Amino acid sequence: MSFVFNPMSIVGLPVQGTDALFPVRRIYCVGRNYAAHAREMGFDPDREPPFFFCKPNDPESIVPVPADEAVSIPYPSETSNYHYEIELVVAIGKDGKNISVEEAASYIYGYAVGLDMTRRDLQMAQREKGRPWEVGKAFDYSAPVGPIHTLADIGELNAGEIHLTVNGQTVQRSDITHLIWNVAETIANLSTLFELKQGDLIFTGTPEGVGAVVAGDEMRAEITGLSGITVKVV
Repeated sequence: MSFVFNPMSIVGLPVQGTDALFPVRRIYCVGRNYAAHAREMGFDPDREPPFFFCKPNDPESIVPVPADEAVSIPYPSETSNYHYEIELVVAIGKDGKNISVEEAASYIYGYAVGLDMTRRDLQMAQREKGRPWEVGKAFDYSAPVGPIHTLADIGELNAGEIHLTVNGQTVQRSDITHLIWNVAETIANLSTLFELKQGDLIFTGTPEGVGAVVAGDEMRAEITGLSGITVKVV
């Protein structure tokens, strides 16, 4: 049996120190997972259960970013308020459902630096109407991701500076210890809603300092212990 047209190709992210690629299955994102960011977005940062949204896993949305070179992404259509959000990305390495916090680390394949690019004006317009966020979050080139560093190589990543500059100026700086729901808790909670599978990515949330970029701006995103990424807007 043949397909009526060629099916979508799988996006592979480079794995640091190897020639292998990590095949991406789904992208889950945690909303408002740093207290200071929740406040800057106008919300109470009380520790309510985390909520999730998704990004597409297609080659038009995921942007693999090598550690040693800048990658360009186009300024998206229908927005005049295009925001950066640096995030720790967790790569899932085995299948699991209803995972306990204590077992969560055993499901991690590795970690990477990512950017959750956002059409903020479209997201806010949808939020105010109680509608889904897809037009603000799930558009083409919305998920630049750097090389994956394996858990086997670097161990669990529960602390470390998370830092973003735009044109050399610091705009976001925090520590992943400030996550409201840490990585293990996020995996455990998400696995009650979906059966996690090999190839899933989890964007764990962004700290305070989000803001707009325009064509010509260059972002540099870094997390302690991981390869940083450089992304230019064109």
